Amino acid sequence: MILNSLHDAPTVYHLHPLFRQAFEYIFNHSLRQAPAGRITLIPEQLFINVDDATLRSRQEQKLEVHRRYVDIHVPLSGEETVGWTALHSLTTHPDEPFNEASDFALYSEPAATYFTVRPGEFYIMYPEDAHAPIIGSGTLRKLVVKVLLDV
Repeated sequence: MILNSLHDAPTVYHLHPLFRQAFEYIFNHSLRQAPAGRITLIPEQLFINVDDATLRSRQEQKLEVHRRYVDIHVPLSGEETVGWTALHSLTTHPDEPFNEASDFALYSEPAATYFTVRPGEFYIMYPEDAHAPIIGSGTLRKLVVKVLLDV
């Protein structure tokens, strides 16, 4: 898991061959006004979900995990609290078997720790990071960049 300022995004470019392209797209487009939905940069390898999310309580929001994609989350309109637990530390089984097609599983246990992210910041979640995003009250416009792990 990485938490950083968008100003310092170039410091993570070396961590994945598509990170530079993802951040440069974010920097060069006004995504706060873009319609909600998916922006495909490279089919199946790199896309951005522009989401208008209703924030949830810690108790309502489940931990999610992915195997094939790295997530880059960028809040645009307000702050978001995020729960995090190392995947190897989970003590329960997923609510349902891992869904290979959607690259997704949910866990009902509470997160080990929580942090807050604000506009101008981003966080990156790898497959070893179980995470519970969109915690708070109200609504939030955010970006979730999906980066195929193995390109």
